[in-house]
Amino acid sequence: MNPVLNISAYLFTPIDDREALRTTLLGRADAAGLKGTILLAPEGINLFLAGDATDLRGFLDTLREDVRFAALEAKESWSPAQPFRKMLVKLKNEIIRMDHPTIRPATGRAPAVAPRTLKRWLDQGHDDDGREVVLLDTRNAFEVSYGTFAGALDWRIEKFTEFPSAVREHRDALEGRTVVSFCTGGIRCEKAAIFMQEEGLDRVLQLEGGILQYFEDVGGDHFNGDCFVFDDREALTPGLEVWEQETRREPRRSAQPAPA
Repeated sequence: MNPVLNISAYLFTPIDDREALRTTLLGRADAAGLKGTILLAPEGINLFLAGDATDLRGFLDTLREDVRFAALEAKESWSPAQPFRKMLVKLKNEIIRMDHPTIRPATGRAPAVAPRTLKRWLDQGHDDDGREVVLLDTRNAFEVSYGTFAGALDWRIEKFTEFPSAVREHRDALEGRTVVSFCTGGIRCEKAAIFMQEEGLDRVLQLEGGILQYFEDVGGDHFNGDCFVFDDREALTPGLEVWEQETRREPRRSAQPAPA
């Protein structure tokens, strides 16, 4: 039995009352018995939460009553125990740090490709226009070592702020191809896709919902290994199950949530 519901969710939406919102959300989460982390920034919200399914879904329903968060969608998975140690609501300058203030997903998203469509492209070896598809992993190097898509580009970045310079250095590998950026839950690949568009690459997409949505919709086809997550579960299999202790290949890097 896996009685604890885990969710990850983010939304780029302007927030100008972060201090007051922090107090409100922390009070609601504590009252619901939830643990995890919520990040609040002027550009949006990022959540990693776990708890009783009814209480957690109720928390999200109440959050969505605020028009700013009405479009918030959460990816769900289950665990046998609470993977977080405390409940935190943190104020940040960005919900995922890139250090490029002109990248503002709330003003317009990059085009996305659904997981099932990406699987079909990978099965057939090209997109629907006959173009070669290149998968670009936007995660940190140690995350990639747990698992990634077969043949994906991995530039061994140590933090997401290194991504823009990596794009400029490896631009030739992307020119003339359909580039699909991906990450754990979608937040990094969304910013990455917008940045690459601004750099003049003509066919850039983000994987809708990231690896976790791909696992939910498609399973493990074309993916080798597991997906690192930033909590005590450490990694999830393509079946969205907790990675077994005896199969772990690296020590746990962090018990606190980080990028999705």
